[in-house]
Amino acid sequence: MNTFYLRILKPLLFNFKPDTIHAIFTAIGELAGRFSGTRWIFGMIYGYNGPDISKTVDGITYRTPIILSAGFDPDGRLTRILPELGFGGEEIGSITANTCSGNPHPQLTRLVRNKSIIVYKGLRNKGVDALIKKLSHTPRTRGFVLGVSIARTNDLSASADVNSGIKDYVDSFRKLVDSDIGDYYTINISCPNSYTGETFIEPKLLAQLLPRLREVPCKKPIYLKMSINIPWSQFSELLEIADKNKIHGVIIGNLNKNYADLKYPEDAPAKYRGGLSGKPTFELSNELIRKTREKYGTRFTIIGTGGILSPDEAMEKFKAGADLIQLISGMIFEGPGLIKKIGIRYAQTRGKMHT
Repeated sequence: MNTFYLRILKPLLFNFKPDTIHAIFTAIGELAGRFSGTRWIFGMIYGYNGPDISKTVDGITYRTPIILSAGFDPDGRLTRILPELGFGGEEIGSITANTCSGNPHPQLTRLVRNKSIIVYKGLRNKGVDALIKKLSHTPRTRGFVLGVSIARTNDLSASADVNSGIKDYVDSFRKLVDSDIGDYYTINISCPNSYTGETFIEPKLLAQLLPRLREVPCKKPIYLKMSINIPWSQFSELLEIADKNKIHGVIIGNLNKNYADLKYPEDAPAKYRGGLSGKPTFELSNELIRKTREKYGTRFTIIGTGGILSPDEAMEKFKAGADLIQLISGMIFEGPGLIKKIGIRYAQTRGKMHT
């Protein structure tokens, strides 16, 4: 099936706009997840059935240490089918306090030679209330972890209002906690494709946000989604603030805003129009993972994401210090069979890696 995807299906799909393909595959995945028969078929083809590679992190046990990253399923439509693809969990979102239509299309652009996708969604989602309603009526797959990424509503009129931004985060967070939706929560402070998405990568502003979030009683893990385009001095200062506010861990990291990091930069737009996923994020992410692990030891859980297009690259993330990994682009460029391949490699090398 993986050969079929790479040689036949992928060339066919890549003839169509990625926004269209994403919408179609989300609809197919949601439909397939509703029926036990189709879930069984997907599980037989793509599911991981090797030695036990479960991992417990912050009190949560993942069947596999591989999570679908936030951005692919912002409204929680795929929670029933993703367990059959070998994922141990999914990070839904990013969701916001209010419905958000996102940026103008195209919101996705493939850079095939660069093994990258320009992501310009602008936090498109139906809002936290819609997500809570949907997940409250969706059966849970036992052992499959659901995280929820929380961002600030993409609203130009509020771009200069820090207090409204804090309220936006806190409102979503409180509703999720009160509804008992999600096994962990990620505070996305690093979305590069919205008017207000990176406000709180400024240390003095993050120091205002986190205490407000901690006022909400929550026994579940809380993580920060970090930028990979800031200097280590600033990154480290954000970690210090996270430490003081008892944040459990960090996701390293978000999209790359620097088109010069592309192997073929001429394939990208002349002006910035979305962050880069895939290959251009790999080394930046790994370096920050290593530095974070070296400075803080086991203080923070580290979820590594960015540029995982093969089992070897997944292992590099773990060796750098990641406890868990997330991916999206690898599944698109290499097919859903990649998750099983990573699971097999992880099982073979688990004893030699950081745990």
